[in-house]
Amino acid sequence: MGAAVAISGFGPGAQIPVQGSGGGTGATNSLASMAYRDSPVTDITKADNEHYKTAVKEGKWRFFRPDLGEAFSRAVQVRALGGARKPLIQSFGADPQPVVEHCLAATHIRRQRDIKLTLVTFFCGVLFLPGLLLWLAVIQLRRAVAGSENKRNSAIGTTVLIAAGLLAAIAVVRLPFDGLLPNYIRAMIVAPVVGWFLAQRICLSSAVDLRERWAGLLGGGGIGPHVPKSAPQDPSDKAAEELRVNLEKLSAEQQSNVVFYAGTKGILGLGTRWGSWTLAENLVAKPGLEIHDFRAWDVIRKIHEQLTLLDRGSLKSGFPKPTVKHWVVSPVGEGADEVARPEGDNVVHYQVKPHEIQRICNEQQFDEGNRHYLGVQFTLWQGNLVLTMLVTVTSLHHTLRVEVTGHALGPLVGPFGDKPKAKTKEVSKSVRFWETREIQQPLLETDDVVRLAVRAPLTWYPPVLDYLGGKIALPEPFGLRHVWAGPPWKNRFMADDAIRMATPVVRAVQAATIAMLDEHNVDTERFTTRSVVVSGLIQDTAPRKADVYEA
Repeated sequence: MGAAVAISGFGPGAQIPVQGSGGGTGATNSLASMAYRDSPVTDITKADNEHYKTAVKEGKWRFFRPDLGEAFSRAVQVRALGGARKPLIQSFGADPQPVVEHCLAATHIRRQRDIKLTLVTFFCGVLFLPGLLLWLAVIQLRRAVAGSENKRNSAIGTTVLIAAGLLAAIAVVRLPFDGLLPNYIRAMIVAPVVGWFLAQRICLSSAVDLRERWAGLLGGGGIGPHVPKSAPQDPSDKAAEELRVNLEKLSAEQQSNVVFYAGTKGILGLGTRWGSWTLAENLVAKPGLEIHDFRAWDVIRKIHEQLTLLDRGSLKSGFPKPTVKHWVVSPVGEGADEVARPEGDNVVHYQVKPHEIQRICNEQQFDEGNRHYLGVQFTLWQGNLVLTMLVTVTSLHHTLRVEVTGHALGPLVGPFGDKPKAKTKEVSKSVRFWETREIQQPLLETDDVVRLAVRAPLTWYPPVLDYLGGKIALPEPFGLRHVWAGPPWKNRFMADDAIRMATPVVRAVQAATIAMLDEHNVDTERFTTRSVVVSGLIQDTAPRKADVYEA
């Protein structure tokens, strides 16, 4: 499916609900809150895991460095909505569209702030450029000195700033009031200071707004994303129409029934494989009867019917209703940095058609090519735990093999759950100097205001800011959920949920398989005996790295 075809295929109409993301508001909100963060951009590396590392590329000048929210929003928007973007991996347990919309909303808030800062920078800085450069040099000198861990050097940095202020005040008073040049020099000294006070109020108002949205999302509510020009007002509004189409493509890609197997990384988006159980025996007819012909799809269809009834148990245990779906699994290299979604007549809006899925199930069980899996998925802990059991049926000569594998995607790690905190600093008490106390620091310091004011005029051309200030390079193949997921085994209850869920699923698969075989005159004695053995194996409570094969 070419780009033009893909775009024209998404028109107005009802949106398809995201399957398998029910109950995922916690993970979605945690991801979306990153767009409003004002913490250092390097905090994103705290979310690195065994397979995925987020790179922070340093810029040429610290004055232009972004904070975490700016860099995250920019990186996600380009990756999710860019014209030449690579395919995205599905975000199971979360909904990527609200995350991208929050990134757009945060960018809009910052752009409104930057419009005001640009005006302040122009009238109070550019028109008095020599004075602006002098003050920037003083601030840079103070930062270089005060940044030292040596308290003596830190005091020198503060002294430098105070001395510069006194010299500026003396120059303003002592200069003659007659003539254009003295008055310009006087304004050149004063205007950047006035501009700093105006910029400080603008930045503080924006920072408070962003922090309120950050806290609201992690608190379970918050203000919804406001994305201007996300809906075209007239046929000539091409930018809004392009944004609308790209957001619809994002939702459609989330619905894709094609996933990718990447070696020890497991199935991208679903997590690594932690367990495997197999029921494999020869097909022997009942005495005096002949086996009624059947294919792998007939077995899968019977298993599908049984798995949809998992929540209807004998006890009222609160077992959640699973999402049961047919998947086409495509193999990719463990070190691949991109994937390619299938194209052709059998694919519509990233979905492989049912008749092609049935053909793959029956015919592509060996050799190269895609494979069919039946998946049963549970989204728990508000999307922070995604448990998936995959079932595949293969046949070779007279042997039928039914395999069940368990995959677990753990919670978001690193700073994703951090709520906004007041900025404090630990200092020694003046009298009892051996004791310490925490003092409240301003939300925005001088350096922060200067940085935002200097960046503001360049926000209209982000590539320049990326070069000067730095950016985030997202890990590939990229999906919003799996690249920052940690293992679930560090949480005792999450581990228990994964292990307990395996037993009813495996036994339901076994029961459905034996029932189907019995209907087709297959002697099920061996299969029943084997199922008892497998039922004993799933009593083992130790998850393993089932994707790692040792020679």
